[in-house]
Amino acid sequence: MSRLTHVVDGPYAPPAAARELTAVSADGARLHIEVHGPDDAPAVVLAHGWTCSTAFWAAQIRALGADHRVIAYDQRGHGRSAAPVDRDGYSTRALADDLEAVLAATLAPGEKAVVAGHSMGGMTVMAAGGRAGFQEHVAAVLLCSTGSSSLVAESLVVPLRAGRLRTRVTRSVLGSRAPLGPVTPMARRILKYATMGPGSAPDKVEACARIVHACPRDVRFGWSHVLDELQLDAELRELMVPTAVVAGTADRLTPVVHARRIAVALPESLGLTELAGVGHMTPVEAPEAVTERIRELAGTYVQVNSQMGEGA
Repeated sequence: MSRLTHVVDGPYAPPAAARELTAVSADGARLHIEVHGPDDAPAVVLAHGWTCSTAFWAAQIRALGADHRVIAYDQRGHGRSAAPVDRDGYSTRALADDLEAVLAATLAPGEKAVVAGHSMGGMTVMAAGGRAGFQEHVAAVLLCSTGSSSLVAESLVVPLRAGRLRTRVTRSVLGSRAPLGPVTPMARRILKYATMGPGSAPDKVEACARIVHACPRDVRFGWSHVLDELQLDAELRELMVPTAVVAGTADRLTPVVHARRIAVALPESLGLTELAGVGHMTPVEAPEAVTERIRELAGTYVQVNSQMGEGA
């Protein structure tokens, strides 16, 4: 059985951080943070999704790290961040607390950044949007492959007609306590079907499989209930910063209908980019498209906000 938590070579192998630090959240949870790139460059903060880790953003870190300060952190229970000690530690409130703690630990007072959130990372952003710490530090947002509600009912992972039976079966699949086990050929096929587009290359499937299979099953189970009960439609309407949305048309976990609703509901929507044939793992499946959108947001909004701050 392989114990690798990520691939170790190629474009999806995570680069070494310039420095690492720990943020402490409101409930005392300790969060692992990696910082890449020059300290005086525009800041980008990356929040990964359910069952992933900072390694999920390897392609973006490599591409942006030369001329951006890239801040990536492990969500609680994932990667090198401590798991919640009880059920109360699994909530969108806790995710929002964690993002505020990361922003405070890595950015100077009033300093602005672009925040990109994938899947549960996007839900983290939505949950935090109305928070003072978020509003102090966030200039613009990229939401990748995410949803604000009805995740289980609208998931297409289980190939049945929409209705109670599909919802019940989907809930049991996504909320399973079963260990994922080693990364075998069958495991790769299952992960590719559930989370990636049909044309995903083997190296991309391998990168995602290593990361997902490394997530502790108790953590995977704990967050599955939060996703099942997710209701962030009201919080989405409090996200008062320019926000772009990216989604794959072949996403089974959070089908593109979620992204379309989000793009319409956002107070400062920059529109939706639909990636044909791409599944749920957009930063890995379409790294150039996701990276370029982050770069555009940083170039437009972080620099503009910095200039405005200097003239105030």
